[in-house]
Amino acid sequence: MTAATTTAADRPSRRAFLRLRRHEPPALRPPWAAPQAVFSDLCDRCGDCLPACGEGILVRGDGGFPTVDFSRGECTFCGDCAAACPTPALARTDPAAPPWQLTAVIGDGCLTGLGVVCRSCGEACPTAAITFRMEVGRSPQPRLDPAACTGCGACVAPCPAAAVSVQPSPPPTTGDDR
Repeated sequence: MTAATTTAADRPSRRAFLRLRRHEPPALRPPWAAPQAVFSDLCDRCGDCLPACGEGILVRGDGGFPTVDFSRGECTFCGDCAAACPTPALARTDPAAPPWQLTAVIGDGCLTGLGVVCRSCGEACPTAAITFRMEVGRSPQPRLDPAACTGCGACVAPCPAAAVSVQPSPPPTTGDDR
């Protein structure tokens, strides 16, 4: 019998455990945020990044830490939040590096599964990462190109069924994975 291995990311936080919450995914942090494991140690919860966000998508989340709320709009990756941060919690050190590893996910609640023609998410996507393929006898079905998706969240708020979310990207796979 083998023992299951878990990582810190798999275990609930102490706060969630004490509040008897089920495991919740980590909050979405602003672009250029330090890795989740050290973010809470680096962020002093000053809130300087919140008003710096011109799109208004940064809100004070659990524990006073900044989180991204894509129901309020999209991220334009302007970098103003990172520039306003007085700590290394948000640091835009490499301009060529992606701001985060997030990707849109279209859930089962998508109206196209019910035969409703809806292209709200695709029309809102600034990089055209969401396209629609035609199928005989069905409404056009959304298709997401993860390589083109920046995780900006432009597709989240326009979805009338709240079927689109932005989540951490899965790790890249290699040909050796089985």
